[in-house]
Amino acid sequence: MHSNSQFSYDKIAKRYDFLSRLVFFKAQVNAQINQLPYLNNCTHILIVGGGTGWILKHLDSLKQTMQIVYVETSLKMIELAKKIETKNRVHFVHVDIEKFQHSNLFDAVLTPFLFDNFDNEKAKNVFNKINTMLIPNAIWLYTDFYVPEKGGAWKKAILKSMHIFFRVINVVNVTHLVNVNSFFANVFTKIEERGYYANFIKAIIYRKTSP
Repeated sequence: MHSNSQFSYDKIAKRYDFLSRLVFFKAQVNAQINQLPYLNNCTHILIVGGGTGWILKHLDSLKQTMQIVYVETSLKMIELAKKIETKNRVHFVHVDIEKFQHSNLFDAVLTPFLFDNFDNEKAKNVFNKINTMLIPNAIWLYTDFYVPEKGGAWKKAILKSMHIFFRVINVVNVTHLVNVNSFFANVFTKIEERGYYANFIKAIIYRKTSP
């Protein structure tokens, strides 16, 4: 999970996965783990907003050993993620991704339910920051909520309820989803797209094709 410095997932870190599964069952989990085979040839992985870190155990299913940098603004989430046993080397960084500095580039990035925390300006800045840290042909595993402009009344109702809940408990302060399609359009090629929970959740594989 990722939010700006005014807001934090710390207060619900221990309950976050339970709440997620209570509402979405395993849709959020499946949307992420079904993408992992695309990382088979990747060895330097960036995870931004990985939350409690359960994904780290699933990354062990890949044949190669990876160096993972785990960037997360919630200290409580990092504490939980550090308890996950993994064969891979994981470097945890407690910082906003916009302020993150790293000397090496990555051949893959995971951003699970990251951009739904941001307004348009913040989302664009975060996208640009992450893009600068990726090598050509890098893989981007993007997973997030999706609501169509027309229709999808029940999805809009759930999303509105989520936004109200998170604002009340001071976790995030957004009122709508940002359309990130334009961010990826001229820099990345879409390899695969899958929908979960009646397409309320989109899991998209991108490959970086431009600098």
